[in-house]
Amino acid sequence: MGSVLGIAAVLAAASFVILLYMGRAYWSWVVPGAILLAASAVAGPASPMLLAYSAGVFGLLAVIFGVPAVRRATVTRPLFKIVGRMLPSMSETERVALDAGTVWWDGELFSGKPDWSKLLDFKVQELSAEERAFLAGPVEELCQMLDDWRVRQEGDMPPEVWEFMKTRKLFGMIIPKEYGGLGFSAAMHSAVVVKLASRSITAAVTVMVPNSLGPAELLLHYGTDEQKRHNLPRLADGLEIPCFGLTEPEAGSDAGGAKSTGVVCKGTWEGKEVLGMRLNWEKRYITLGPIST
Repeated sequence: MGSVLGIAAVLAAASFVILLYMGRAYWSWVVPGAILLAASAVAGPASPMLLAYSAGVFGLLAVIFGVPAVRRATVTRPLFKIVGRMLPSMSETERVALDAGTVWWDGELFSGKPDWSKLLDFKVQELSAEERAFLAGPVEELCQMLDDWRVRQEGDMPPEVWEFMKTRKLFGMIIPKEYGGLGFSAAMHSAVVVKLASRSITAAVTVMVPNSLGPAELLLHYGTDEQKRHNLPRLADGLEIPCFGLTEPEAGSDAGGAKSTGVVCKGTWEGKEVLGMRLNWEKRYITLGPIST
């Protein structure tokens, strides 16, 4: 009896390790369990009733977790309902963000067998003639003006650099021309940031934030016509400098962990009753905060 159970234990352990290594999580416990139950039956169990009960429970678990339809009905769906009641509801904005786009080729990296042809066949968006001229002209000129050592030592970029960025509309690259912007593509925005980063990370981030995290994109999608006409030209010309306040004492780049709140309410502004939002927040590391308007 002892030798049978001993051999069964070795076989069960070996099958567990091998199957788990091969990525067969389900079979890694089903096969060892079946070996041990069979060995116990052959060796003569001390309690046939206990063996029968154990075999019944084991078989039930094997069916529940081995048959997808049964698993979804008995485990997955009820578990999702319980967890769903515990989690906060998803806003429409969050749902749109999650449903936007796909993981594209990045997901291939986690498959262990990436399809390299999919990456090699991807057609990179070409810059327009106007964009190439801007990259070779004003952006190149700005790079020549930048001295990253001086920026680091003085803790700021020179006034002439700030003025150049504003007059050349580097803060309005994604704003359409009808609102005074340059109307450049996302590929051009990326090319400008990459080129500036080769000279100064500070300058690159300064240009990147208003064109990616700034309010222009939100105004274009959700702003009223009046808000667009008033704010977008001022943002494009650098008359208004936005900032990005995400980080909090208890939350970093995970926006879901932010504790800030905003309550839509009526109030008095410049002698008029207006509809606005009363904000309650505590922020730190506000990008462009020191020079924002």
